[in-house]
Amino acid sequence: MNTTPMTPALVTPTLAETLWAGFAGSNLQKVALVLAGTALLALSAHIKVPFWPVPMTMQTFVVLMIGAAFGARLAGATVLAYLIEGALGLPVFATGAGLPYMAGPTGGYLAGFLVAAVIVGWFADRGHGRSIATSLVAFLAGEAVILTLGTSWLAYHLGLDKAITGGLLPFLFGEGVKVALACAVLPVMWRFASR
Repeated sequence: MNTTPMTPALVTPTLAETLWAGFAGSNLQKVALVLAGTALLALSAHIKVPFWPVPMTMQTFVVLMIGAAFGARLAGATVLAYLIEGALGLPVFATGAGLPYMAGPTGGYLAGFLVAAVIVGWFADRGHGRSIATSLVAFLAGEAVILTLGTSWLAYHLGLDKAITGGLLPFLFGEGVKVALACAVLPVMWRFASR
């Protein structure tokens, strides 16, 4: 019987660890990052950018960036804390709050935020995000999860045709712009952090 320990997957320092000089992963530092992340998510939910064919918020951009900057565990904890804040009735979502709102038609997108942050964070833990190409892979995976879970849950409430025409297609262009923006910003942040 082989008793040698399994080698863990290669985990590289995250952007947050690199930017925060001397980051030791203390609980106080992690709490500070979670609180900052939930504040950014709440703020991004209330920033409406005029866009075609529908106005957009910057929530998905912030979710992707939190995943890329924090890594899987801390990003997951951050988005989970954000969802708990919303479940408790705090005004952190674009519209509405509380458990009934979260179980409503847009609840799948909120669940998608959590899964996407963890997936993008998983890529970040393995060194993705330092170039546009590796950023694109991670961000597209995250976006695919958000849109799939969101559209699926919306289809449960409204039917598939309405979910696709009202909850997916009008948002594809805007989500593509946010992915492009994230792909442009993340490598620049890494270059800044490497100095």
